[in-house]
Amino acid sequence: MERLTDQTALALHRRRALRAPALFLREIIRDEVQERLALVNRSFTAPLVVTDFPALWPDLPAQAPQGDHLPLPGAAHDLIVLDSLLHWANDPIGLLVQARHALRPDGLLIAPLFGGQTLHQLRAALAEAEVALTGGLSPRVLPMGEIRDLGALLQRAGLALPVADSVTLEVTHPHLFALAADLRGMGEQNALAARLRRPTPRTLFLRTAQIMNDRFSDMDGKIRSTFEIVFLTGWAPSPDQPQPLRPGSARHHLSEVLARLAPSSVDGAPKITD
Repeated sequence: MERLTDQTALALHRRRALRAPALFLREIIRDEVQERLALVNRSFTAPLVVTDFPALWPDLPAQAPQGDHLPLPGAAHDLIVLDSLLHWANDPIGLLVQARHALRPDGLLIAPLFGGQTLHQLRAALAEAEVALTGGLSPRVLPMGEIRDLGALLQRAGLALPVADSVTLEVTHPHLFALAADLRGMGEQNALAARLRRPTPRTLFLRTAQIMNDRFSDMDGKIRSTFEIVFLTGWAPSPDQPQPLRPGSARHHLSEVLARLAPSSVDGAPKITD
């Protein structure tokens, strides 16, 4: 399999991020996960967060990831959170399968990751600047999946009751270099396996900064960046879970139900009645 991510570089970036962290987006991710857990009517007795930033999860046991591998014993946990790992995974389905095997029956998996709308402004500005200056494109921003495709990964990994939802945030910075500093502070700078290994001319970044200022700035002159955070939720299969009905097993036709809900209307349009 061709590698998307240089996992050694990613681990180095995330260790360096701890020196000057910019974790506001990771804090939002943590808070969103906790809100989702609060809606689950269950107490978890063997939870685990797989994360590079364990200090953000003081109330839950945490373990650092090891690249594309989860060295976890089988059926050991009733809750696993994969904290911002899947968008950098070379084999996201394989990572989800490993998490499923580490879950007890009817255990819960939550996997937040960045989705396809993330940094679309930066992606466009970098591409325009590089084409203008060099006539070509280099791998500079991670390609991220769309929510409809990411949700399908849960089923392919054998997880039950799959749900994918997202939160979209717009973040402003005074200029491109402040955005770059925050990406470094999150450990989210370029770790693509196909990235250029030679220094990038400063003129490229200056041109990119100008495009961001011209096309993606607000009335205050700050540049805008979108971050789409996708939350994948699924359960380890269990016989006790609700099961979908077998196709063709319905006892009532949909038209009969609608007729009872809307017995009459003045203008011919159906009305929902109490």
